[in-house]
Amino acid sequence: MIRALALLAAALLSGLPATAETKARVLFGAIKAPSHQRSEAIGSYAKGCGAGLVALPESGPTWQAMRLSRNRNWGQPELVQYLVDLSQKARQLGWAGLYVGDMSQPRGGPMSSGHASHQIGLDADVWMLPPQRVDLSRKERESISSISVRTEDQTRINGNWTPAHAALLRAAASDPRVDRIFVAAAVKIALCRTARLADTAWLQRIRPLYGHNTHFHVRLRCPAGSRRCETQRPTVAELSKGGNGCDETLQWWVTTYLDELRNPPKPTKPAGPKKRGPRDYTLADLPRQCGSVLSSD
Repeated sequence: MIRALALLAAALLSGLPATAETKARVLFGAIKAPSHQRSEAIGSYAKGCGAGLVALPESGPTWQAMRLSRNRNWGQPELVQYLVDLSQKARQLGWAGLYVGDMSQPRGGPMSSGHASHQIGLDADVWMLPPQRVDLSRKERESISSISVRTEDQTRINGNWTPAHAALLRAAASDPRVDRIFVAAAVKIALCRTARLADTAWLQRIRPLYGHNTHFHVRLRCPAGSRRCETQRPTVAELSKGGNGCDETLQWWVTTYLDELRNPPKPTKPAGPKKRGPRDYTLADLPRQCGSVLSSD
Protein backbone atom coordinates (compact mmCIF):
# COMPACT_ATOMS: atom_id res chain seq x y z
CA MET A 1 0.00 0.00 0.00
CA ILE A 2 2.81 2.43 0.90
CA ARG A 3 4.53 1.61 -2.38
CA ALA A 4 1.35 2.27 -4.34
CA LEU A 5 0.79 5.60 -2.59
CA ALA A 6 4.36 6.66 -3.34
CA LEU A 7 3.88 5.82 -7.01
CA LEU A 8 0.60 7.74 -7.09
CA ALA A 9 2.19 10.78 -5.44
CA ALA A 10 5.10 10.70 -7.88
CA ALA A 11 2.76 10.52 -10.85
CA LEU A 12 0.68 13.40 -9.53
CA LEU A 13 3.80 15.52 -9.06
CA SER A 14 4.88 14.85 -12.62
CA GLY A 15 1.42 15.25 -14.14
CA LEU A 16 1.50 11.69 -15.44
CA PRO A 17 -1.09 8.92 -15.11
CA ALA A 18 -0.24 6.56 -12.26
CA THR A 19 0.05 2.96 -13.40
CA ALA A 20 2.11 0.09 -12.10
CA GLU A 21 3.95 0.01 -15.45
CA THR A 22 4.91 3.69 -15.60
CA LYS A 23 8.62 3.72 -16.39
CA ALA A 24 10.87 5.08 -13.65
CA ARG A 25 12.73 7.16 -16.24
CA VAL A 26 9.47 8.94 -17.07
CA LEU A 27 8.66 9.63 -13.42
CA PHE A 28 12.13 10.84 -12.46
CA GLY A 29 12.64 12.72 -15.72
CA ALA A 30 9.50 14.78 -15.13
CA ILE A 31 10.53 16.12 -11.70
CA LYS A 32 12.16 19.54 -11.96
CA ALA A 33 13.33 20.12 -8.37
CA PRO A 34 15.18 18.09 -5.71
CA SER A 35 13.55 16.42 -2.74
CA HIS A 36 13.57 18.27 0.58
CA GLN A 37 15.41 15.50 2.41
CA ARG A 38 18.80 14.85 3.91
CA SER A 39 21.31 14.26 1.14
CA GLU A 40 21.77 10.56 0.55
CA ALA A 41 22.82 8.27 -2.30
CA ILE A 42 20.37 5.37 -2.47
CA GLY A 43 21.01 2.14 -4.35
CA SER A 44 23.60 1.52 -7.04
CA TYR A 45 25.07 3.86 -9.63
CA ALA A 46 22.88 2.23 -12.30
CA LYS A 47 19.76 1.43 -10.23
CA GLY A 48 18.90 3.99 -7.56
CA CYS A 49 18.03 7.58 -6.79
CA GLY A 50 19.32 10.61 -4.92
CA ALA A 51 17.71 12.30 -1.93
CA GLY A 52 18.39 15.96 -1.18
CA LEU A 53 20.54 16.58 -4.24
CA VAL A 54 22.02 20.04 -4.80
CA ALA A 55 22.70 21.87 -8.03
CA LEU A 56 26.10 22.71 -9.43
CA PRO A 57 25.57 26.44 -10.12
CA GLU A 58 25.12 26.98 -13.84
CA SER A 59 28.26 29.11 -13.97
CA GLY A 60 31.14 29.84 -11.66
CA PRO A 61 34.56 31.47 -11.84
CA THR A 62 36.14 28.25 -13.13
CA TRP A 63 33.28 26.15 -14.55
CA GLN A 64 30.10 26.06 -16.57
CA ALA A 65 27.35 23.44 -16.61
CA MET A 66 26.53 22.48 -20.20
CA ARG A 67 23.24 21.51 -21.90
CA LEU A 68 21.16 23.30 -19.28
CA SER A 69 17.95 22.27 -21.02
CA ARG A 70 18.51 18.73 -19.74
CA ASN A 71 18.40 19.86 -16.08
CA ARG A 72 21.10 17.34 -15.17
CA ASN A 73 23.47 19.53 -13.17
CA TRP A 74 22.46 17.93 -9.83
CA GLY A 75 24.46 15.77 -7.46
CA GLN A 76 25.37 14.89 -3.93
CA PRO A 77 27.08 17.80 -2.12
CA GLU A 78 30.36 15.86 -2.29
CA LEU A 79 30.16 15.71 -6.09
CA VAL A 80 29.42 19.41 -6.48
CA GLN A 81 32.36 20.34 -4.25
CA TYR A 82 34.63 17.90 -6.08
CA LEU A 83 33.82 19.50 -9.44
CA VAL A 84 34.42 22.99 -8.09
CA ASP A 85 37.78 21.86 -6.70
CA LEU A 86 38.77 20.14 -9.96
CA SER A 87 37.81 23.19 -12.01
CA GLN A 88 40.20 25.28 -9.95
CA LYS A 89 42.94 22.74 -10.66
CA ALA A 90 42.13 23.02 -14.38
CA ARG A 91 42.66 26.77 -14.14
CA GLN A 92 46.09 26.14 -12.60
CA LEU A 93 46.92 23.89 -15.58
CA GLY A 94 46.18 26.62 -18.08
CA TRP A 95 42.53 26.02 -18.93
CA ALA A 96 39.87 28.63 -18.19
CA GLY A 97 38.15 25.96 -16.09
CA LEU A 98 35.87 23.02 -16.89
CA TYR A 99 32.80 22.37 -18.97
CA VAL A 100 30.64 19.91 -17.01
CA GLY A 101 28.15 17.69 -18.85
CA ASP A 102 25.64 15.28 -17.36
CA MET A 103 25.56 14.81 -13.61
CA SER A 104 22.16 13.63 -12.33
CA GLN A 105 18.52 14.65 -12.55
CA PRO A 106 17.10 16.59 -9.58
CA ARG A 107 16.17 13.36 -7.81
CA GLY A 108 18.52 11.06 -9.64
CA GLY A 109 16.98 7.85 -10.92
CA PRO A 110 16.92 6.48 -14.45
CA MET A 111 17.22 9.25 -17.02
CA SER A 112 14.57 9.90 -19.63
CA SER A 113 17.23 9.23 -22.28
CA GLY A 114 17.98 5.81 -20.83
CA HIS A 115 21.49 6.75 -19.62
CA ALA A 116 22.61 3.67 -17.68
CA SER A 117 24.32 5.32 -14.72
CA HIS A 118 24.32 8.80 -13.10
CA GLN A 119 21.40 7.71 -10.90
CA ILE A 120 22.50 8.45 -7.31
CA GLY A 121 24.25 11.81 -7.65
CA LEU A 122 27.85 10.57 -7.66
CA ASP A 123 28.65 10.57 -11.42
CA ALA A 124 29.66 13.47 -13.65
CA ASP A 125 30.86 13.85 -17.23
CA VAL A 126 33.67 16.37 -17.73
CA TRP A 127 34.25 17.53 -21.29
CA MET A 128 37.60 17.00 -22.96
CA LEU A 129 37.21 20.40 -24.63
CA PRO A 130 39.57 22.86 -22.88
CA PRO A 131 37.44 25.96 -22.18
CA GLN A 132 38.75 29.22 -23.53
CA ARG A 133 36.11 31.12 -21.59
CA VAL A 134 33.52 30.39 -18.92
CA ASP A 135 30.94 33.02 -19.82
CA LEU A 136 29.03 31.10 -22.49
CA SER A 137 25.36 31.98 -22.87
CA ARG A 138 22.66 29.38 -22.34
CA LYS A 139 22.20 29.22 -26.14
CA GLU A 140 25.92 28.67 -26.72
CA ARG A 141 25.94 25.86 -24.19
CA GLU A 142 23.28 24.04 -26.22
CA SER A 143 25.14 24.29 -29.53
CA ILE A 144 28.81 23.92 -28.65
CA SER A 145 30.22 20.36 -28.62
CA SER A 146 33.19 18.72 -26.99
CA ILE A 147 36.13 17.20 -28.88
CA SER A 148 37.31 13.63 -29.32
CA VAL A 149 40.82 12.84 -28.08
CA ARG A 150 41.23 9.50 -29.86
CA THR A 151 41.61 8.33 -33.45
CA GLU A 152 38.70 6.95 -35.45
CA ASP A 153 40.03 3.38 -35.10
CA GLN A 154 39.88 3.95 -31.31
CA THR A 155 43.42 2.70 -30.68
CA ARG A 156 45.43 5.93 -30.27
CA ILE A 157 45.10 9.46 -28.94
CA ASN A 158 44.89 12.18 -31.59
CA GLY A 159 46.17 15.74 -31.94
CA ASN A 160 43.55 17.13 -29.56
CA TRP A 161 45.25 15.39 -26.63
CA THR A 162 47.63 17.60 -24.63
CA PRO A 163 49.86 17.28 -21.56
CA ALA A 164 47.23 19.32 -19.70
CA HIS A 165 44.66 16.58 -20.33
CA ALA A 166 47.03 14.05 -18.75
CA ALA A 167 47.76 16.32 -15.79
CA LEU A 168 44.05 17.00 -15.24
CA LEU A 169 43.19 13.30 -15.26
CA ARG A 170 45.97 12.57 -12.81
CA ALA A 171 44.66 15.28 -10.48
CA ALA A 172 41.09 14.05 -10.92
CA ALA A 173 41.97 10.43 -10.13
CA SER A 174 44.31 11.25 -7.24
CA ASP A 175 41.48 12.75 -5.19
CA PRO A 176 40.50 10.32 -2.39
CA ARG A 177 36.82 11.02 -3.04
CA VAL A 178 37.07 9.23 -6.40
CA ASP A 179 36.20 5.58 -6.91
CA ARG A 180 37.06 5.42 -10.62
CA ILE A 181 37.18 7.47 -13.80
CA PHE A 182 36.07 6.09 -17.18
CA VAL A 183 38.02 7.10 -20.30
CA ALA A 184 38.56 5.83 -23.83
CA ALA A 185 41.00 2.90 -23.97
CA ALA A 186 43.40 5.02 -26.04
CA VAL A 187 43.58 7.54 -23.19
CA LYS A 188 44.42 4.86 -20.63
CA ILE A 189 47.15 3.52 -22.92
CA ALA A 190 48.61 7.01 -23.34
CA LEU A 191 48.65 7.58 -19.60
CA CYS A 192 50.32 4.22 -19.00
CA ARG A 193 53.06 5.10 -21.48
CA THR A 194 53.89 8.44 -19.91
CA ALA A 195 53.28 7.92 -16.20
CA ARG A 196 55.93 6.75 -13.78
CA LEU A 197 55.71 3.02 -13.07
CA ALA A 198 55.21 3.69 -9.37
CA ASP A 199 52.02 5.67 -10.02
CA THR A 200 49.80 2.72 -9.24
CA ALA A 201 46.98 4.17 -7.14
CA TRP A 202 45.70 6.91 -9.42
CA LEU A 203 46.32 4.96 -12.64
CA GLN A 204 44.23 2.07 -11.33
CA ARG A 205 41.30 4.44 -10.90
CA ILE A 206 41.47 5.26 -14.62
CA ARG A 207 39.32 2.59 -16.27
CA PRO A 208 38.87 2.12 -20.04
CA LEU A 209 35.27 2.09 -21.24
CA TYR A 210 33.73 2.41 -24.68
CA GLY A 211 32.07 5.73 -25.54
CA HIS A 212 34.29 8.07 -23.51
CA ASN A 213 36.31 9.80 -26.22
CA THR A 214 34.81 13.29 -25.78
CA HIS A 215 34.55 13.34 -21.98
CA PHE A 216 35.79 11.56 -18.91
CA HIS A 217 33.29 10.16 -16.46
CA VAL A 218 34.05 10.71 -12.78
CA ARG A 219 32.47 8.36 -10.24
CA LEU A 220 32.82 9.15 -6.55
CA ARG A 221 32.81 6.71 -3.66
CA CYS A 222 29.72 6.28 -1.51
CA PRO A 223 29.72 9.25 0.92
CA ALA A 224 29.84 8.78 4.66
CA GLY A 225 26.31 8.56 5.99
CA SER A 226 24.80 7.12 2.80
CA ARG A 227 24.25 3.69 4.28
CA ARG A 228 21.92 2.65 1.47
CA CYS A 229 24.54 3.45 -1.18
CA GLU A 230 25.88 0.28 -2.85
CA THR A 231 29.65 0.21 -3.32
CA GLN A 232 30.70 -0.88 -6.78
CA ARG A 233 32.46 -4.25 -7.00
CA PRO A 234 35.23 -4.90 -7.40
CA THR A 235 36.38 -1.84 -5.54
CA VAL A 236 39.43 0.12 -6.62
CA ALA A 237 41.24 -1.17 -3.54
CA GLU A 238 40.60 -4.72 -4.70
CA LEU A 239 41.60 -3.94 -8.25
CA SER A 240 44.81 -2.23 -7.14
CA LYS A 241 46.14 -5.51 -5.81
CA GLY A 242 46.81 -6.39 -9.43
CA GLY A 243 48.81 -3.27 -10.22
CA ASN A 244 47.94 -0.12 -12.15
CA GLY A 245 45.87 -1.66 -14.94
CA CYS A 246 48.58 -1.16 -17.57
CA ASP A 247 48.73 -4.83 -18.54
CA GLU A 248 47.34 -7.35 -20.99
CA THR A 249 43.82 -6.55 -19.80
CA LEU A 250 44.18 -3.02 -21.20
CA GLN A 251 45.56 -4.33 -24.47
CA TRP A 252 42.46 -6.49 -24.77
CA TRP A 253 40.40 -3.32 -25.09
CA VAL A 254 42.15 -2.33 -28.30
CA THR A 255 42.34 -5.81 -29.82
CA THR A 256 39.59 -8.30 -29.04
CA TYR A 257 36.97 -5.90 -27.65
CA LEU A 258 37.18 -3.23 -30.33
CA ASP A 259 37.41 -5.84 -33.06
CA GLU A 260 34.20 -7.42 -31.80
CA LEU A 261 32.50 -4.04 -31.80
CA ARG A 262 33.49 -3.47 -35.43
CA ASN A 263 32.81 -7.04 -36.51
CA PRO A 264 30.23 -8.56 -34.17
CA PRO A 265 30.18 -12.36 -34.29
CA LYS A 266 27.14 -13.99 -35.81
CA PRO A 267 24.76 -15.36 -33.17
CA THR A 268 25.04 -19.10 -32.77
CA LYS A 269 21.62 -19.52 -31.18
CA PRO A 270 18.35 -17.59 -31.08
CA ALA A 271 18.51 -14.56 -28.85
CA GLY A 272 16.79 -14.99 -25.50
CA PRO A 273 14.47 -12.55 -23.78
CA LYS A 274 15.67 -8.97 -23.93
CA LYS A 275 17.59 -8.03 -20.81
CA ARG A 276 15.83 -5.32 -18.86
CA GLY A 277 17.80 -2.13 -18.30
CA PRO A 278 17.34 1.41 -17.00
CA ARG A 279 14.94 2.28 -19.83
CA ASP A 280 12.65 -0.53 -18.66
CA TYR A 281 12.75 -0.09 -14.88
CA THR A 282 9.58 0.77 -13.02
CA LEU A 283 9.61 2.25 -9.54
CA ALA A 284 9.27 -1.27 -8.16
CA ASP A 285 12.70 -2.16 -9.57
CA LEU A 286 14.43 0.57 -7.56
CA PRO A 287 15.21 0.60 -3.83
CA ARG A 288 12.10 1.04 -1.71
CA GLN A 289 13.23 4.46 -0.43
CA CYS A 290 13.10 5.89 -3.97
CA GLY A 291 9.32 6.07 -3.68
CA SER A 292 9.62 8.60 -0.85
CA VAL A 293 12.29 10.51 -2.79
CA LEU A 294 9.86 10.93 -5.69
CA SER A 295 6.87 11.85 -3.51
CA SER A 296 8.72 14.29 -1.22
CA ASP A 297 7.64 17.94 -1.43
